[in-house]
Amino acid sequence: MNPKPVIPGVWEVPIDFVNAFLLDTGDGLVVIDTGLAGRAAGLLDAVRAIGRDPEEIRDILVTHCHSDHAGSLAELKRLTGAPATMHPIDAAMVREGRALRPLRPAPGLVNALVCRFLLPKAPIEVEPAAIEHEAGDGELLPCGLRAIHVPGHSAGQLAFLWPKQGGVLFAADAAANAFGLALSPLYEDVDEGRRSLARLAALEFEVACFGHGKSIRSGASAQFRRKWPAARDSRVA
Repeated sequence: MNPKPVIPGVWEVPIDFVNAFLLDTGDGLVVIDTGLAGRAAGLLDAVRAIGRDPEEIRDILVTHCHSDHAGSLAELKRLTGAPATMHPIDAAMVREGRALRPLRPAPGLVNALVCRFLLPKAPIEVEPAAIEHEAGDGELLPCGLRAIHVPGHSAGQLAFLWPKQGGVLFAADAAANAFGLALSPLYEDVDEGRRSLARLAALEFEVACFGHGKSIRSGASAQFRRKWPAARDSRVA
C-alpha cells in the first residue's frame, strides 16, 4: 500500500477500491478506516513508508460498519493495541460481526449497475471487534477531530472534521469523488444522505477526503455548497 500525501500531516492509503487515511495529530498517529479483511499488515507497511513506527498509532477511527471500512479493524487492534472509535449504532454492528444493512442505489444508471453487480458480492460480516469509545454527533475527540453523524449511507456513519490546515473533512461515504463530487452509489436512505450532505456543506473546510475517490485539496466546502445547498440549521459548529 503506497501512502499518498494529501496535505502535510495527512496521507491517503489506497486499499483495493477504498481509501484509509493516516493523520499526524502531533501526539501520535490516527488511522481512519481499515479496509477489507486481511489488510492490517499493509496498513502498517504504509505507516512505515511515511517514516513512522506502528507503535505511534494512538487511535483507530472507523467511519461505519461496512466491510471495506471495518474489515481489518479486529486484526489492526491486535497488532497495535490501539482503541477504536465508532458511532454507537454501527459500533453495535461491528461488535456482533455484522457489516451490512439493506442498501439501495442512488439515482442514476451507474449506481444501479453498481448495486446490481457489486452489492451481492459484498461481505455481510466482519470479524467482531471491541469498540472502546462510542462518539456522538458533534463530539470533540481526544485526538482533536470532531465527530459528525452523517446517516444515509449507513445509519451509524461518522464523518470527522480536523480543524488544522484550514479544515480537513474526512467525509467517509457520505459522498464520493471518483468521477467528480457526487452521491455515493449506495444508501440505506438516500434522502437522509442528502440531509447529511447539506449539514456538511454548512461547515468550513479547505480539504475533503473520501472513502472512494480522490481528495479535494482546496476549496472543498465551496464545492459541497454548490452541489448540495447548505442546511441553515447545522448542529455542528
